Formats: sequence, structure tokens, C-alpha cells
Amino acid sequence: MDASAFPLARWLFNFAFFYPIVMAFFWMTGGIYYYVRREYRKPGPHAPPPLADAPFVSILVPCHDEEEHIAATIMALSAQAYPEFEIIAIDDGSRDRTAQILDALVADHPRLRVVHLEANQGKANALRIGTLAATSDYLVCIDADAALDPHAVRWMVGHLADGPRVGAVTGNPRIRNRTTLLGRMQIGEFSAIIGLIKRAQRTYGRLFTISGVICAFRRTALHDVGYWSDRMVTEDIDISWRLQLAGWDIRYEPNALCWILMPETFRGLWSQRLRWAKGGVEVLLSHGRHALTWRRRRMWGVLAEYALSLTWAYVMLAIIVLWALGRFITLPPVLYVETILPRWHGVVLALVCMLQFATSLVIERRYERGLAAHFYWIIWYPVAFWALGMLTAVIALPRTLLQRRQRALWTSPDRGARV
Repeated sequence: MDASAFPLARWLFNFAFFYPIVMAFFWMTGGIYYYVRREYRKPGPHAPPPLADAPFVSILVPCHDEEEHIAATIMALSAQAYPEFEIIAIDDGSRDRTAQILDALVADHPRLRVVHLEANQGKANALRIGTLAATSDYLVCIDADAALDPHAVRWMVGHLADGPRVGAVTGNPRIRNRTTLLGRMQIGEFSAIIGLIKRAQRTYGRLFTISGVICAFRRTALHDVGYWSDRMVTEDIDISWRLQLAGWDIRYEPNALCWILMPETFRGLWSQRLRWAKGGVEVLLSHGRHALTWRRRRMWGVLAEYALSLTWAYVMLAIIVLWALGRFITLPPVLYVETILPRWHGVVLALVCMLQFATSLVIERRYERGLAAHFYWIIWYPVAFWALGMLTAVIALPRTLLQRRQRALWTSPDRGARV
């Protein structure tokens, strides 16, 4: 796009071009600082330091229609290298054989207890019920289709036991299914984008969200903020903001590995990312104004980051719309966009993007071998996922504003190709 002569078009272009570059260096700088200060000298994920006192832990597994994955999930949880824990599976009105499978697993897994709910009331409600059934102040929450690394509980509980103001700890999700292009690109996304962002956010202030698939909570912190809300599309983003606004700290533990399944069809990926985008808008509208006080100034970074990302999505939409209109009608020179095809600007963006991925590969190599083999597939990430993120953000804002807030119920997501 040649916008050098047109002030408004130039302004739109400059923001669309420089925002991802500035944020990439922001994340790289924060991620490297976090790695050097908090990761480099630590042992690997499979050699956690011993705990002076290993408190009893309750592991909560909310589930709905999980007959294909629940047995493997419970087996991985039972193999945790942690002395004392219980597993509480909450069957939230499943319509398949999940309830029967869980009841049968009790005989082989003595730590397992099962709570059956008659109707689908949503993940937030299932977590609240599980918390009532739990006997520990330390709660590890995991999705029913995930496989937890044997040392993950130890890594997360260590933060809760050592820090009285730590309200939650988020782990390090890793992609299990990688048979399609979408799956392989998400390997790079979770290591090069999500992991790096969490490190940078911890360096500069607060986390935007925990990873709902693998996280740990202090029960007293949850009680302080009223537990999970069943009116929010993404209960993990909401609880993250409410805990931090109340003064509780949230930490990121990259050694707490959890292997997860992700969508590998465009329809499934679209549904997931639209839900994430709506959840972010909901939190911005519900809690954004509460973060503007001086006492909560450490939240300003994530607030500004999300607001700018939403602005970027609409700026990109404006550029595309102006370019399309210019093909059919004569626009004033101030609004004319010559082309949206990348020129040297696209080359610069691609180089910065690859530098960000390379930085993450260096950091993440201790958690997963063979990441470099997926480097080729990562080059498609900006084209596919930036466009997806822009479209879902643009749709999520008006839909969230106009949609009546209702209880968020379970839906069966796309979990990719069978593994």
C-alpha cells in the first residue's frame, strides 16, 4: 500500500504495520528477561526441586461428553509424582458413556471420586461443585481431554505453598495433535506466541489470563472473589482478572507441562477463537474500568495490550474496506488505499515474526524436543491466524454488546484428528 500522500490512509497503515512489530519486540524482550531470571538456572520439567512441605492437593476434572478421553486423563493424573492428592471428576450431565466410564475407573484408581450432575450447567458451575467436594485448599484444575505431565502438580503447588498472596498458577499447554497444517501451526502458536506473551506479561505486570486447560488455585483466593462466573463465555479470563483486581498474584510455571488437543478444522478453530474473542471483550467491558485506579496500575499493561489489539483489528478492517470501495467508486484521496498486497512492509513483518519464533524456540527447547522441525509450518501463522484473529475480534465486539448475557453451557469442541 502506497499511503505516503494520504494522511488518514497513512495513519491507518502506520498503526497496522508498526503495532505487531512493536509488540513482537515487547514480547521478545520480556520473554528473554523472564527466561534468564526465572528459568535458565532451574532444573528441567522432569527434575523439580523437593518441597519442604508437600500439602494435600485436590485435582478437579470437570467433564461433559468425554467418553473418548476421560480414561487416559484419569490415568495420567493417577501417575502424578506427588505424595498426597485426590482426583475429583465432575460429570456435568454427559449424554454419552462418560458417567459409566468414570464409575468403572474408581475401582482401579483409589484416589478418584466422581460427582454426577443431572443436567449440563457449564464448566464454571462444575468447577464450583468440585471445589465444594474438595478437601484441600490447593486446587489443580485440568480439562478432561488433557494429559498432565507427571511433575506438573508439584511445579504449580510449589508456587501456592511458597507465596501466600499467590492466588493462581497457570501451566504450559503443549499441542498433542499435529497431523494437519492447522495443528502444526498451533505448535508454534502455543510456544512462540502464547508462552512468550505470558513470560512478558509476568515481567511487565499481570497476566491477561490463565490457561483454563491447566491451572491451580488457592481456595481462599477463589472464595475472596466469589469463585467462577457461569455468565462469562470464558471463565478462565474472567477469574484471572477478578483475582488480580482483588490483589492476588497469578504466576506462570512453564515447567508444568500439559498435553492438549486442539481443533484441526477451520470450523472448529473458528468456533474456539470466536469464543476466546468474545470472552476477552466481556472481560474488557466488565472489568476494564475497575483496572484504571492507581492501586491496580499493574493491570494497565494487559488492559492497554488488549485494547490496542482490538483497535488493530478494526484498523485492518477499515483498510480492507477502503481498498475494496476504491475498486468500485471514486474515494477522496485522503481515503484511497492503492493495494493491500504486502510489499517491503510484508517482508519486514515476516522477518520480525520469524525472529520472534526463533527466540521462542531457543527458550522452549528444554520443554519439547523437535520444535525446530515445525519451524517451516510456522511461517504460515501470520497469514492464517492474524486474519482469523482480526475477523473474530471484529465480530466479537458487536455480538457481545448486543447479546444478552446467559449461562455459559458446555459444547463439544473440535479436538482435531484422532491420536
